[in-house]
Amino acid sequence: MRDRKVRDTSARGASAGATLASVDGRGEPRHQPIAMLPTIARLIDEGLADTSEQYTTLLEARPKPWVLDDALINRSKRVNGEALQWCGVYDRQLKRWLGQRLTPAQRREVIRLQGVQRDQRRVLNELLALLDELAANTIDRQLAKSDIQLGLEYVLGFGPPLPPRRPPT
Repeated sequence: MRDRKVRDTSARGASAGATLASVDGRGEPRHQPIAMLPTIARLIDEGLADTSEQYTTLLEARPKPWVLDDALINRSKRVNGEALQWCGVYDRQLKRWLGQRLTPAQRREVIRLQGVQRDQRRVLNELLALLDELAANTIDRQLAKSDIQLGLEYVLGFGPPLPPRRPPT
């Protein structure tokens, strides 16, 4: 697996949220004027790109999940769970805009963004399912097993492969 870190995009979403979908004292998002469309479009597009990249990176770990640790898995679950919640905020904003008087270009962009949001939600759900799968065999889980259990898993073909032997020098 290439040496890439799983990005914590929650900071971007939270700071964007402070401007774009701020939550007032009642916990309701503040709706944004259509002038914010380019900013929200950038956030939505970048969110899908980041999520897709992270999913691809984690797919590379599927055959060797022991290269990941529990902390990374838990952080990724938290961040991507929050991103899934942000999808609802963006969906409501886009729906609200569609109910307003828009130029044809604005209407096309809002409809395009709704499609991007559907893709984002799908990728996030796939990513969260992959994280659940990977969590079962992280390095922390491997280290928690007894030597006997690890040996049996190896002999029976259930455990991670041993590193290749180096020829004597």
